[in-house]
Amino acid sequence: MNTKTGKITAAFLKPLLPARQSNSHKGDYGHVLVAAGSRGMTGAAVLAARAVLKAGAGLVTVACPDTERAQVAAALPEAMTFGAASKNGSFALKAAGQVAALAADKKIDLVLVGPGLSMSGEAPAFAVKLIKMLRLPVIIDADALNAVAATGAFPKAAAPGIITPHPGEAGRLLGRAVKDRPAAAMALAALCGGAAALKGAGTLVSDGQLVLENPTGGPALAKGGSGDVLAGLCAGLFAQAGLRSGFTLKTAFESAALAVYLHGLCGDLAAKKFTERGVLASELIDALPAALRRLGGR
Repeated sequence: MNTKTGKITAAFLKPLLPARQSNSHKGDYGHVLVAAGSRGMTGAAVLAARAVLKAGAGLVTVACPDTERAQVAAALPEAMTFGAASKNGSFALKAAGQVAALAADKKIDLVLVGPGLSMSGEAPAFAVKLIKMLRLPVIIDADALNAVAATGAFPKAAAPGIITPHPGEAGRLLGRAVKDRPAAAMALAALCGGAAALKGAGTLVSDGQLVLENPTGGPALAKGGSGDVLAGLCAGLFAQAGLRSGFTLKTAFESAALAVYLHGLCGDLAAKKFTERGVLASELIDALPAALRRLGGR
């Protein structure tokens, strides 16, 4: 397979951060639904949703197991919450229909599925059924990727989305260990029919034709919750780009590249303040304004 490769550059990304119009309102920047969380892992849902908002999306609703709703609402007052049917602290299978109905009722623009989902009980079946029911762009992360991999077939997407696997998740999706990272990134993009961000040192982003390597980031990102933040950045940035220019493979790819670059830059900036050992995932989100200014965005 011939692989066209390159680097993500600031010059490529800067046009993807246009100034916000002075007469705009929250509806202009997207309503993202985050289906995430389970008992003991509500933090993942909170980190992802907070990253969605910090990236500039206008609205976020967190759909979580009903037993965990109070924790999520208390941790992120800026988010709306929805308690879906649960079993033992995780999503019940019937929650898929509830969350899909919510997406239609609330005129959701984009859905993020997976952070803190867990692989216990009916949660994996919930994730796969929800993805199949949605008629929207979807960002698939974490245990939602593992749930899809376990079925042996990637659900047909209604619109191009983004997947964000680490090498282990990528191997499960592809049915083989990741040895050639550029080839794996391209295969992942082809598998999902959208953009793939293959995480790791020098994260790779592909649309199935081109592979771009990310130059930012380092050991500061090797901390629990970092991936949840990246998924949230992908969702928040793609929601805005999609409303501005359409939810296409091009905007999915560009949004994934922008999210990966900013995520790494947040790690670099936070490490200067807290050291590479001491950066928390929430501090990546706090560093985003400085990263945006560094890239020339407002």
